[in-house]
Amino acid sequence: MDIQFFGSAKMVTGSNFLITTDKSKILVDCGMFQGSNEIEKMNFLDFPFDPKEINFLILTHSHIDHSGRIPKLVKDGFRGRIISTKATRDLCEIMLKDSANIQESDARWENKKRIRAGLPEVEPLYTTADAEASLKYFEPYYYNQDINIGDDISIRFKDAGHILGSSILELWVKEGVSNTKIVFSGDLGMPGRPIINNPEFIEDADYVIMESTYGDTIHEPFEESTKELIEIINRTALRGGTVLIPSFAIGRTQELIHELNKYYEYNDVEEYMKIPIYVDSPLGVSATEVFVKNSYDFNKETREMILKGDNPFTFSNLRYIKSQEESILLNKANYPKVIISSSGMATAGRIRHHLKHNLWNPLNSLIFIGYQAEGSLGRILLNGAKKVKLLGEEINVALEIYDLEGFSAHADQKMLIKWLSRFSKKPKKVFLVHGEEESSKALSDIIENELNIETIIPSIGDKINIEKDYVEMWKSTNMSSLKLKEDIENELGNVYNKFDALFNRTDDIYDDKVLEKNYHSLKNKLIEIQGQLMDLNILISK
Repeated sequence: MDIQFFGSAKMVTGSNFLITTDKSKILVDCGMFQGSNEIEKMNFLDFPFDPKEINFLILTHSHIDHSGRIPKLVKDGFRGRIISTKATRDLCEIMLKDSANIQESDARWENKKRIRAGLPEVEPLYTTADAEASLKYFEPYYYNQDINIGDDISIRFKDAGHILGSSILELWVKEGVSNTKIVFSGDLGMPGRPIINNPEFIEDADYVIMESTYGDTIHEPFEESTKELIEIINRTALRGGTVLIPSFAIGRTQELIHELNKYYEYNDVEEYMKIPIYVDSPLGVSATEVFVKNSYDFNKETREMILKGDNPFTFSNLRYIKSQEESILLNKANYPKVIISSSGMATAGRIRHHLKHNLWNPLNSLIFIGYQAEGSLGRILLNGAKKVKLLGEEINVALEIYDLEGFSAHADQKMLIKWLSRFSKKPKKVFLVHGEEESSKALSDIIENELNIETIIPSIGDKINIEKDYVEMWKSTNMSSLKLKEDIENELGNVYNKFDALFNRTDDIYDDKVLEKNYHSLKNKLIEIQGQLMDLNILISK
């Protein structure tokens, strides 16, 4: 049996793993790459396998970095079975259609520029029709059902406590006389969160493929982040400002609404301090409707709220925005308010328009409540950028920026170690994925030193072969060459910028005194650079 890592390896995006047995080819997740322009270009590459040969796709949850390339997979020939929880299937119905709308809109926007420049038009990654076609391959199941998907494969979903319908995947593979159990953690959540249940613990596994998003971080308590959220909202409102919250439409948005409901409904809040809360995300609104339809997956506290007649997703000062016209009016309204809008990393969606209209105003506040991938606008703002380019315009960044990590839906280092330590039978090896390299390495050190379990941090394209009590690993440059390409492009950009700066100083170089003093040194250095450029050309030509 082989396992190959085609995404979410040394990065927190594009989850995609291929398992090849004697009889079957199984994908676990088929996510979209999100982040910088270079990373997102990976979505348009051909799959490093033939989609027609894939028998099963097992989906751990609906977030777009785990499900977002399913329509492309079907478009490219996949005709197998997509196995997921029922809630995941229901959420994918709205998420994949929304993603297709974004793909089509982006292609239209790009083609306007390309037509003016006389360039050929581009096709969207996939269309709404592709997204709808992919839905007919889904087979929904419930947690803890034993599911036989072939003579050699059986699986079971356990609750990952990350978002509604998110799952830990237990997978048993029979080859000959050997029976191997592999556990994919999926995205693990934190205990004690609103709406959903705590992550379940697993008893045993031969091998574990485990997320490491926050492998080097301990989150502040959820209650502290909630308290700080309310304080920021009230403080900003009293000075007349707007609070912007980029939020993932599925999971985080519903948790925010739930917590704000508890604050405004169960506390003695004066009427003038009931600040208008706007959820400006068509996807977020639709996702909330799916949450209501899947209330059997809610935790005990939330179910009891519903039984008492309190809908956790409505309260007096909450407004859901669907139309674009209403969204535009929010930025013309000059009164204190909170705008919760997707996307959570500010890479797309209506939040970018709200940022454009509000980043410059020091009265306003911006609150991040989730992971910000490398290269995303959210990460750039968190890193302290003073100016950003948004929708073709350079915007000054003058508002207050907060990062409330306690709202993260990902397990922190402490929880990840606790989850792994609860295995009654230790896995032989743990493969750390879904984390930037520094985070994965920090978690790896603790697992090896404290739990005495060998860890491997694979790169994209790596392949492992699992035999009984033995793992052999091959390194691959199949897709990791993209990262190398990005590095080379960055270095070439640096070289170009330095040459450009040098040409801008030609008057200094041609100064009589400079030439008289440094003529031979300058000439020799330029000849040396010419030689090095020729060497580079020869190296490229080989």
